[in-house]
Formats: sequence, structure tokens, C-alpha cells
Amino acid sequence: MDKTIEQKIDLTVDWLREMVKASGTNGLLVGLSGGIDSTVVAGLIKRAFPNDSLGVILPCKSSGKDRNDALLCAEACGIETVEVELTQAHETILKNAIDKLGEVKKFDENRIRLTDANLRARLRMSTLYAIAGAMNYMVVGTDNAAETHTGYFTKYGDGGVDLLPISRLPKRDVYKWGEVLGAPESILKRAPSAGLWEGQTDESEMGTTYDMIDDYLEGKTIPEKDRKIIEAMHKRTEHKREMPPQAPEF
Repeated sequence: MDKTIEQKIDLTVDWLREMVKASGTNGLLVGLSGGIDSTVVAGLIKRAFPNDSLGVILPCKSSGKDRNDALLCAEACGIETVEVELTQAHETILKNAIDKLGEVKKFDENRIRLTDANLRARLRMSTLYAIAGAMNYMVVGTDNAAETHTGYFTKYGDGGVDLLPISRLPKRDVYKWGEVLGAPESILKRAPSAGLWEGQTDESEMGTTYDMIDDYLEGKTIPEKDRKIIEAMHKRTEHKREMPPQAPEF
């Protein structure tokens, strides 16, 4: 008999508690972006640890809407929050790195936007672990099944976490879980975006849709164009799902 969404949520909450107990840590935290994935994860960790869960808001050249949505998400699930502004740190590191590359004529202007975006994700990861270390918490990730399969995350950025509670969940099911967990309507209707630059959306960047990826993962027939995009992304990002290669033994 198929489990209900509530039963699946309860099993995931139990698993989170088991992971914390096994690790000898005190609780869980998640970075809040204002999107549906982090909203669902915030709801899960709040259920697992009502008094030992934390949502961390990390603006980094972010829009005011992203921050407001993150606060709305936190209010909906009742999770405590802290906010750390990363814009200045990001600008300083990026400028210093580019200036040094310019001095040795190694700077490639065509790669600046991706470099900028990945640095934001990695600064956020480092900050989450700084807070987690100070609290003896574990860092919980927000990647869903579509993102995990396609590698749509930054290596050692939002991919750098301790636990992945929704990584087997199709994106369409993340929305269903969000409804059960009380996600605000505006979050449920918001276009998925990593907030990496103005106007950025996940689907426009990937060149396909979450529905197509979900269908592909469920073994359904999808247009050839979308199948090729999904399979190319999966192959290209295999290194993100594996430990770094080790040199052979001598």
C-alpha cells in the first residue's frame, strides 16, 4: 500500500533524528533562499527538532524579495532564523582574485558570471558550516531528485552538506510536501531560481523543465531534445556526485 505524504514526511523526520543521534550533534540548520526546496527542508528540520533547528538567511547581492520570501518561509514553519550579509565579503574576494589573474594575464572575462555565482554558493556553504560548528549542528541540503541527477548545484557550494532529506523527491512532489507543511502560496507559485543573478531561473538556465526531468526519472517518454539535455547534464556533472579521484597506489 502506498504511503501518504504525511507518512513519508514522518519517516523523513525520524531519519533526520536518527542521523543527528548517530553523529553526536545537537540539531540541524538549513540555508533559507525563499524557494520551495529550502521551505520544505526548513519544515522538516523544525518538525524533527522544534528547539534545535535553525534557518540561516545569507544575502549575497540578493534581491530584497529573496530575503522577504526567506523570512516568510521561516514564519510559516515557525523556525528561528539568523541572517549573515555576505555581499561585501563576496565582492572583496572576487575583486582580489580577478585583479591577481589580471596581473598575470590569466583572466577570462567569459567566465566571470559563473565564477561570481559559484563563489556566492561557496561562501554560503562556508558560513553555514561556521554556524553549524559553533552550535554543534549538522548542515542540511535542499537538492531534490532532479537537481541531484542533473548536477544542478555548485560543487562544494550548495552541494556541500551533511544530509540530503529530499534528494530522492521529484520536484513536483516537493511542491506537494510544501502544501502539507504549510508553505505560503507565494512560495508555491514562485519560479524556481538559485538567485544567482537578476532574472535567473533554473529552467531557463538548464534548457529544460523540472517536469521533463521528473518524467525522465520516472521512465516516461519525453521529447528527444529534453532527453539529450538531461543526459548531457548528468554525464557532465558526474564528478559532483563522486568523491574526488585518487591517484593510483604505487
